[in-house]
Amino acid sequence: MDVIIYLIPLALLLGLLGLGAFLWALKSGQFDDLDGAAHRILFEDEETRPDDSSRSESSPGRAGARQASPEDQTQAAADDSNKRA
Repeated sequence: MDVIIYLIPLALLLGLLGLGAFLWALKSGQFDDLDGAAHRILFEDEETRPDDSSRSESSPGRAGARQASPEDQTQAAADDSNKRA
């Protein structure tokens, strides 16, 4: 039973440490963009795309079309979620 004298302060210390870590994460913006990762997973990065050198820019339906960058897609997704909220 003497060990409880050490375990209670240790439990309180670990609890305060966890609370401090949570508050630090909250202040540093770790929870600001909850939907961003969900939207980013839907769009393929440009770097991971296979080489499109076999396709020409004059292929049907793509003449003059500009492909949106991942940043544009993420911003558009954020704008859509802000409109719904």
